Amino acid sequence: MSLLDFSQEDHDRAARYHRPLYVAAAIRLLIVVAVFGAFTRLSLGGLGRFGAAAVWPVIVLAGVAVACLPLDLWRGLVRERRFGLSTQTLRGWLADWAKGEAIELVLAAGVWVAAVGLARAFPRWWPLPAAAALALFVLLMSFVAPVVLEPLFNRFRPLEDERLAGELRALAERAGVPVRDVLVADASRRTRRTNAYVSGLGPTRRVVVWDTLLAEASEPELKLIVAHELGHRRDRHVLKGTLLGMGGSIVVVLVLWAVLGSLQPRDFPYAALLVTGIEIAGLPAISWLSRRWERAADRSSLELTRDLDAFVGAHVALARKNLSDLDPPRLAYLMLFTHPTPPERLALARA
Repeated sequence: MSLLDFSQEDHDRAARYHRPLYVAAAIRLLIVVAVFGAFTRLSLGGLGRFGAAAVWPVIVLAGVAVACLPLDLWRGLVRERRFGLSTQTLRGWLADWAKGEAIELVLAAGVWVAAVGLARAFPRWWPLPAAAALALFVLLMSFVAPVVLEPLFNRFRPLEDERLAGELRALAERAGVPVRDVLVADASRRTRRTNAYVSGLGPTRRVVVWDTLLAEASEPELKLIVAHELGHRRDRHVLKGTLLGMGGSIVVVLVLWAVLGSLQPRDFPYAALLVTGIEIAGLPAISWLSRRWERAADRSSLELTRDLDAFVGAHVALARKNLSDLDPPRLAYLMLFTHPTPPERLALARA
């Protein structure tokens, strides 16, 4: 890494921001496990099989949400404000929190009711239809989330600069992954961070640029970042991630079958503990694969733009604006980092 990329102050400020967050993440995990464990001792009666199957996920996950709310509020709003990253009010943050929790409760209740119903209908072979149904649900969400869930949190508009939009579409054509829509999300009403991403499959595919990025980045840097997202699309990372999610859902069903047998409504806390354990066990592999995909997308962005200066400028600006951790602890890197560190990305580009 060039000494001109990041100052010691950049390193120190990023470390001050992130180190307490790693501790908070560990504490939150302990709280979640403790709440799941506490609910294994609870008994519900008089609701019927399917009524109980619908209620169990709601009370357990609502209990987790309430128990974690003070910590989540500190992480998501108080600390973000302290470091100048958040533009939200307390009311706005709570509204987003409530929407997110409501979506989680509805989806979890629906999935659990379906799983318990299949276990009752097919006591010996319920994992077969359950695994197939859950995998299809993951696939469906990849199509539906961009057009149903994302608009619940952000408003999207087409990029208004026709010249720039045309050049970005031409960039997509050169990448071999034409897109119909380059959308701008109103992220500035929540944050001063900058970002862009790809989402959706088939007719719902889109490249989304945050309005904060549009306001902050130079045109070469914006094209570089969009080229990175197009690299994900060209290498079919969204599709591959969806297929991995479908495979993971099958693994979850098989583990639940092996440990719990034929599912009962009150098994939800046990199932939640098992799923949490599977997620933790899979984090190193998932993070490693994601970092690999990010490096591939970085290479694609350089191949498409041939602009090393824009690459350096964009990633230095992103790291500073988003307060990226420049030198994370090794365990945090292995478990949590879905992207290479900014110094790693710059070293790869220069190589």
